[in-house]
Amino acid sequence: MKTVDLIIPVYNEEEVIEAFHSKLSTALQKLPYEFTILYVDDGSQDDIAKKLTRIAKTDKRVQVIALSRNFGHQAALTAGLDHSTGDYVISLDCDGQHPPEMIAEMLRLADSGYDIVLTQRSDEGSTSAFKRWTSTLFYSLMNKIGSTKVIPGAADFRLLSRQVVQALQSMPEYHRFLRGMVAWVGFKSVILPYTPPPRMGGKTKYSLKKMLSLSMDAVFSFSLVPLYIGISLGVLMLALAFLEMLYVLSFWVTGNISNLAPGWSSLMFILLLIGGFLMISIGVIGVYIGYIFQEVKGRPIYIIREPDETVDGVHDPD
Repeated sequence: MKTVDLIIPVYNEEEVIEAFHSKLSTALQKLPYEFTILYVDDGSQDDIAKKLTRIAKTDKRVQVIALSRNFGHQAALTAGLDHSTGDYVISLDCDGQHPPEMIAEMLRLADSGYDIVLTQRSDEGSTSAFKRWTSTLFYSLMNKIGSTKVIPGAADFRLLSRQVVQALQSMPEYHRFLRGMVAWVGFKSVILPYTPPPRMGGKTKYSLKKMLSLSMDAVFSFSLVPLYIGISLGVLMLALAFLEMLYVLSFWVTGNISNLAPGWSSLMFILLLIGGFLMISIGVIGVYIGYIFQEVKGRPIYIIREPDETVDGVHDPD
């Protein structure tokens, strides 16, 4: 019998965790696999830890990994991947928008030879127009400037074979965009579309700030195009300077030096334009240097704690 690990990051989801686990157990009931359910508590501030403890006592398949603070969704998924041992690993959220009923089809596809089973959201009517627009813009930008193609609407609801998990474990980068990392490692994959149902309760924990942070991690981790844009702006400024030089020389050649009056407004315009481009370029370089600085410090991606608040262990990306 093949083993399957389910990785479920949770953050302040006490309202839905018991209903979700019941729904998950029903979906797994008749599947011929040996399941381990890894709940990763990403530094929740509510009483979900107590509920997870009760669930673990009644369901021997359940293991709880508690992080010392809120490290973020990608770090929580990484903690689950690092503690997984199954032949297949499936990650999904506990808000009910990743239907557990799809697990059977994901496993069927994996048994047929696919190393990666990706799910693709169909957001029509289920999300706001703003979120659909920003999601479309993000994936379009990523696929244009990056060398790694990421499927639009791809979710962190996916199945990975043990070989793919080991490949991801060999990638210790601090700023993690797992959707891009999974696409980068390759392997045989298939896409399983789905329509997300409404949340079982509560509200999304993915704020606009967190979405912007994840977008920055994706862009700066998988593309050097922002640096090339800075170089292009510099070349453009040199071209404009050369044209300005030819313009000034034309007055000397034609003998119309008297018409060559220095213009304060045009000078300030050029200075401000060049200054703005320089600041943008320096800022982009600064972001890349900041990312390098955080990588070379070698801090762990996450830290695990025991229920008594003592540190149990750390994950060292080195």
